[in-house]
Amino acid sequence: MNQLSTSWGAYDLTRFPEDRRDPLRAWSAADAYLLRHLAGESEPAGEARDAAKPVDLSGTVAVVGDRWGALTTALAQHAPTLITDSFLAREATRANVARAGFAPDAVTLSTTGDAPPGRIDVLLVRVPKSLALLEDQLHRLAPALHAGTVVIGTGMVTEIHTSTLDLFDRIIGPTKTSLARQKARLIFSTPDPQRDAGPSPWPRSYVLDADSGVGSGLTVVNHAGVFCADRLDIGTRFLLRHLPTGTGAAHIVDLGCGNGVLGTAAAVADPEATVTFIDESYPAVASAKATFRANAADSTRAQFIAGDALSAAPTGSVDLVLNNPPFHSHQATSGATAWRMFNSARAALRPGGELWVVGNRHLGYHVKLQKLFGNAKVVAGDPKFVVLRAVKRDR
Repeated sequence: MNQLSTSWGAYDLTRFPEDRRDPLRAWSAADAYLLRHLAGESEPAGEARDAAKPVDLSGTVAVVGDRWGALTTALAQHAPTLITDSFLAREATRANVARAGFAPDAVTLSTTGDAPPGRIDVLLVRVPKSLALLEDQLHRLAPALHAGTVVIGTGMVTEIHTSTLDLFDRIIGPTKTSLARQKARLIFSTPDPQRDAGPSPWPRSYVLDADSGVGSGLTVVNHAGVFCADRLDIGTRFLLRHLPTGTGAAHIVDLGCGNGVLGTAAAVADPEATVTFIDESYPAVASAKATFRANAADSTRAQFIAGDALSAAPTGSVDLVLNNPPFHSHQATSGATAWRMFNSARAALRPGGELWVVGNRHLGYHVKLQKLFGNAKVVAGDPKFVVLRAVKRDR
């Protein structure tokens, strides 16, 4: 837990799921900079001032991409609407708002797939890592803006590029940036009601080629913000070439499903199987649903869940888990997500059930799987990737 001090109070914030051993804090200098600007706080003595007066927060406030709820929690007294692509971020926000003493309905928690507010008076954007996600969200939100809407983006200097500013300028209106403070920067965009950037180019789709193993010929649909949205990532392609088939009426889970191509390929290969697609990303779950429906006729064989790995799955309810785990949490490299996925997979698997994982060789997933399952077999490998199989044994 770490504390963020603001003009509205000091807030103890955590990520989700909460882990007191996690060294990564739940807010950044970019969040703090934006909150100072909103409060009209003076810049340090001797430096240029970016803010002259507080921003009027009495109207409809929308917060986009708040990573762990720092902005939403600090502004909870102004009844903001959080728009997030992340289940984990939403749950972190829920917990942080409650910890700060606010009622559950003090803020509105919505996702990138929900309809945005009809009118937005203050739009605050935490710049995401994905330019595609930013593009899609600005397209979706632009109709709710008016000439008097205050639009402010925030991010670390390393996250804000010319292409970032170009998106704000093209979709919203004239855009400029602040001075850098603690390696963070603000973006100021003035809505131009006459500006028409056209519709969002997302989602996009493509057909897998003959080099895609079991997935050859499948149509893949990607919403904005999904990993490798323009092409199949090479790790997934490698697992598709070695995907287990012949499972019969098995319950298969595509864990960290992304666009859902692994689970869809498994379902097409084994028509009696049922498949659960799980990801913490709402755009990923939407992509998986669209991919499955584009290729499999029987939609009753699949369910789509935004959640924290398999933490909510009943013990012993799964026969096969397919997993290409991420090893980044925003800008930070971390093995915590993979470890959480492996642990929850083991709990959900029935005795004899299998976890199949693809990953870069240097990540050493075999060590984690050996420790957790007591076994880890290399199914296939090349100079960069390895496919591992672990079997849940009775203990």
